[in-house]
Amino acid sequence: MSNFSQIADQAATEISAFGPSWASINPENVARMRLQNRFRTGLDIAKYTAKIMRADMAAYDKDSSQYTQSLGCWHGFVGQQKMIAVKKHHGTTKRRYLYLSGWMVAALRSEFGPLPDQSMHEKTVVANLIEELYTFLRQADARELGGLFRELDAARSAGDKAKEAEILNKVENFETHVVPIIADIDAGFGNAEATYLLAKRMIEAGACAIQIENQVSDEKQCGHQDGKVTVPHEDFLAKIRAVRYAFMEMGVEDGIIVARTDSLGAGLTKQIAFTRKPGDLGDQYNSFLDCEEVTPESMKNGDVIINRNGKLLRPKRLPSNLFQFRKGSGEDRCVLDCITSLQNGADLLWIETEKPHVSQIKGMVDRIREVIPNAKLVYNNSPSFNWTLNFRQQVYDAWQQAGKDVSAFDRAKLMSVDYDSTELAAEADRRIQSFQKDAAAQAGIFHHLITLPTYHTTALSTDNLAKGYFGEEGMLAYVYNVQRKEIRQGIACVKHQNMAGSDIGDDHKEYFAGESALLAGGKDNTMNQFS
Repeated sequence: MSNFSQIADQAATEISAFGPSWASINPENVARMRLQNRFRTGLDIAKYTAKIMRADMAAYDKDSSQYTQSLGCWHGFVGQQKMIAVKKHHGTTKRRYLYLSGWMVAALRSEFGPLPDQSMHEKTVVANLIEELYTFLRQADARELGGLFRELDAARSAGDKAKEAEILNKVENFETHVVPIIADIDAGFGNAEATYLLAKRMIEAGACAIQIENQVSDEKQCGHQDGKVTVPHEDFLAKIRAVRYAFMEMGVEDGIIVARTDSLGAGLTKQIAFTRKPGDLGDQYNSFLDCEEVTPESMKNGDVIINRNGKLLRPKRLPSNLFQFRKGSGEDRCVLDCITSLQNGADLLWIETEKPHVSQIKGMVDRIREVIPNAKLVYNNSPSFNWTLNFRQQVYDAWQQAGKDVSAFDRAKLMSVDYDSTELAAEADRRIQSFQKDAAAQAGIFHHLITLPTYHTTALSTDNLAKGYFGEEGMLAYVYNVQRKEIRQGIACVKHQNMAGSDIGDDHKEYFAGESALLAGGKDNTMNQFS
């Protein structure tokens, strides 16, 4: 960050150039406001955060313990509170990002109301949410710096030079709450041109990393549901190039593209790929189709027939007009998707799996890294997984394979509370705790995210509050479970007026009106009860 005194001196020079009519403008106040509004546009943010991600990717290549993390957001306030909490508890935002989930946009932000994750929501909502998230993160900067400036004024009023120097040092070394956002563009909301146009909007809003998936836009499904339909590689690569052109046009040359493949769980395609010669990318895609050999005599009306190595093959075609892939081909298709994406402009991979299993992910990544040695993944630590059941079953299977007696457990019922105090449950929890570290070291996962955490935490906390407040606990349900914990844990939002910008507004009133300013933060402000 620029030197505070240098910014003030620059402002003083600018003010003096306009003569005595600007004499009432305080250069230090200008410097404070400039520091509180470091990022003027979304493009400023995209350029700044892209460099952070690139540096983090390079650091991970050298040391896999330097993986990164994020939590999904559906509102600017949620993202703001996450980063305030990260700074509060961990002292730095380094290697912590935000994730913008298309699922949560569909479920919580569409004007149509709650929608499934099928790209039916307004695509402009995605870019609008990116802008909203960064508006709240910038406000977090302004609020924290405003508090430091008030401390600075108090130290100066008290003549405490040591305290003044201490606060100035904090201002000079202030770490912004603005961090990279990995933003979900779904399958591009249309063709490659539509993908390019939306990507530009997202970049203008501040996105330095855009995640795009290889499903068909108008058949798009959540990665953890059935009925997923993929597109031929050339179609997907055209959209990857569209996103890269959008980054280049907007001057964010080092923007990050996350190529997501849903092939592991997708058994359908809408198109038979175009192929020029045996072994090309289209031919490889078609080789996974579920086909039967036919002769001219056995062909039926309306059959689609392909010629492969001189044989006539009829791909299995469903009444939905979709073509079916061979069962068991998902992993091979997934590996091919990843390799071709990285060879054609993508920077990171996203493999949507049906369970969180390090060995499964590692098996695919090892195959990808035979071709692309530095391949790196973004991984969805999804709430769609039953983490407790999955990891208890993994421990059960490992113990059984090792010859350990597991007769006390019913594998199908390991979620039962009856097992919560067992050593098997404790070992499963240890594996859950180390999952991100283990997967980063063994399976090439650079970034771990939870897509929908605040969807679930909001539902849980609201359920608990409503249960108590509308029951016997009454007001105690709020005071005990919310406000008292806010106070004890130092949650900034207990001073909700300050959180909403009241003190920033008071600072500005004093800048603009001096002693005649009508301030909200006087002695009668009830927020003083939380001092």
